[in-house]
Amino acid sequence: MSASTTIGFIGLGVMGGPMCRNVATKHAGEVLAFDLSKEAFAAVEGTKAEPVASIEEIAARADIVFLSLPGGPQVEAVALGPILRSGRPGMAVVDLSTTPVAVARKVDAELATAGIDFADAPVARTREAAQKGALSIMVGASKAVFARIEPLLAYMATDITHGGDVGCGQVLKLVNNMLVFENVVTLAEMMVLAERAGVSGETMLEAVSKGSGDSFVLRNHGRKAMLPREFPEKSFPPEYVLKDMSYVFELAQETGVPIRAAETVRKYYEAAVKAGLGGRYFPGVIRLVEDGTFADDADEAGVAAPASAKSSEPVK
Repeated sequence: MSASTTIGFIGLGVMGGPMCRNVATKHAGEVLAFDLSKEAFAAVEGTKAEPVASIEEIAARADIVFLSLPGGPQVEAVALGPILRSGRPGMAVVDLSTTPVAVARKVDAELATAGIDFADAPVARTREAAQKGALSIMVGASKAVFARIEPLLAYMATDITHGGDVGCGQVLKLVNNMLVFENVVTLAEMMVLAERAGVSGETMLEAVSKGSGDSFVLRNHGRKAMLPREFPEKSFPPEYVLKDMSYVFELAQETGVPIRAAETVRKYYEAAVKAGLGGRYFPGVIRLVEDGTFADDADEAGVAAPASAKSSEPVK
């Protein structure tokens, strides 16, 4: 990518901040940054990233604009509002957020009327990976746009997958996230089951990690959060899980695919918010298994739950 290429970055939150920092550190050209919160600019202090006063200024000056926003409504409002009004033909917008597939395709179609290219490029992995520039990014874009933005994505990621045309990046991200959310719930149930049956959680994780039950969730969410029962604030909470899951259900409805297991998992995270676990790291759903909260909710919903599921006593 030419040193004359100016990059704009909108959204300096938990993931956007470290991603923008990597871009500002590695890109030879100008980097412009915007966030509604003045405090968010601390994420790029000490870099050449130039804070700007408005999205319109980024749209007018940047050749490539990255978005890292909370979800579909914000992406649509920013891309089809100030960027569409102030942008120019030949620029490109790259959305790093997680949004509905339909939103990605709508934004692409409307930006195209102004000669603006678009790619959906949602990111996977943790904040730590974002800080290290070691994310996985799944991209939906034409081949030409992908070739144009891939070197820039490499500032933030070690793994970049071109999934197909616009929208395919979001398909891959939603599938990835849903598998994680389901795996966390399944692991939570099996960890508590093992503990109640006399096997420590640590031993259970160690043994399963050596067999066919091993997984990324087990080695990361299981070991780092669920085993020590540490679910910090300002991490990915169940409210964010439910937001992403709503996009999964939208896609399932659009494609006519039944996702029954996902329906049960969604009830878990709804119960987590109801039980006061909102705002904390989402693997905290293990608490619902431990105290029987989800079993109680299942009874109220008319779902049969074994009586033993409510017991807080370990098996003797």
